[in-house]
Amino acid sequence: MSTLFTKIINGEIPAHKIHEDDRFLAFLDIRPINPGHTLVIPKQEIDYFFDLDDEQLGAIMVFSKPIAKAIEKSVTCKRIGMIVAGLEVPHAHLHLVPITGEGDINFAHARPADQEELTALAKKIRSNL
Repeated sequence: MSTLFTKIINGEIPAHKIHEDDRFLAFLDIRPINPGHTLVIPKQEIDYFFDLDDEQLGAIMVFSKPIAKAIEKSVTCKRIGMIVAGLEVPHAHLHLVPITGEGDINFAHARPADQEELTALAKKIRSNL
């Protein structure tokens, strides 16, 4: 059975896509910790982040770097924090979270986002890629 993220990859579920290539997809989280919170996923359905082979593990970070830089240009933050939790969806994923302090890295701060705000923010981040 396909994961929620595989359904997003296949276009079965809409997402506010930031960037994709043949191996990875980045899109805005619909329950962001902070505005600009982005998920980066491999298109290959792999459950656990550290089950990615060494090449994929390096490549996902290289793919994420310009996205993190674009998020920094698009929202107010000191830097982009990263979270690899992986319990909520059984598909490897990296959270890129704009932060101003260490306390920002907390899923308790996540709230549903307004779809119009996500659309505008995705456009802004893409323009900064």
